[in-house]
Amino acid sequence: MITILAARIRMLLGWSDSERGQALVEYSLIMCLVVIVVLITLIVLGNQVRNTYCNIQGAVVSA
Repeated sequence: MITILAARIRMLLGWSDSERGQALVEYSLIMCLVVIVVLITLIVLGNQVRNTYCNIQGAVVSA
């Protein structure tokens, strides 16, 4: 799935196959950045999200 998406993006941007390795590195760096942002967000907001889910669960169970 990701390979197909990457191929379509390369096609739209006009990249040739000679830049395939460079594109792979760029996609890997972007993926790493996304993972780091998600982890930091979960660390910072984790307790608030957990409390919200617990409140929703309590409301559903008591209804």
